[in-house]
Amino acid sequence: MLSRKHANTMWIFGYGSLIWRPDFEHVEHRDGYLEGWTRKFYQGSTDHRGVPGAPGRVVTLLREPQARVWGRAYRIAPARANEIMARLDHREKGGYERHQVNVYCRSGESVRDALVYVATRENPEWAGPAPVDEIARQIYRSHGPSGPNREYLLELAASLRKMEAHDPHVFAIEHALRELIGEEF
Repeated sequence: MLSRKHANTMWIFGYGSLIWRPDFEHVEHRDGYLEGWTRKFYQGSTDHRGVPGAPGRVVTLLREPQARVWGRAYRIAPARANEIMARLDHREKGGYERHQVNVYCRSGESVRDALVYVATRENPEWAGPAPVDEIARQIYRSHGPSGPNREYLLELAASLRKMEAHDPHVFAIEHALRELIGEEF
């Protein structure tokens, strides 16, 4: 558990683009994981990695007993919390809601009650499950205001490797995407 001096600070847990592009000021970050959750490319994106009529795909979390999902916890300064949360709420507006989670850090410490954004199955952007090759093709074709959807996938996969975190779903889609890119050349 973290020391008392950090008891009133706020932590945000990122498991997608927040790993490699947090885009907010933070005091520190720690790699860690959540228990009982899995990461899936089941959320559509018409505001960042796709557009209306041609959505991209981004990750969300699903509850799954015995699963573990790696990501990064960011501690934010209390004085900046309202501003940062307003920006994150805007960034994650496409069907995500806040949850509180415990993050287990590589250091052996844990972060209690970190905030994480999770897309709901009921949101209008929900894409749901699909075969790996179909998800890869959608990601290959999609581009939105935040850039190409393939960048999102490739950066996420690279970040997970740097963290030494294995994610079979992400890596399978990355492999299928790389095959598509290879066919283009």
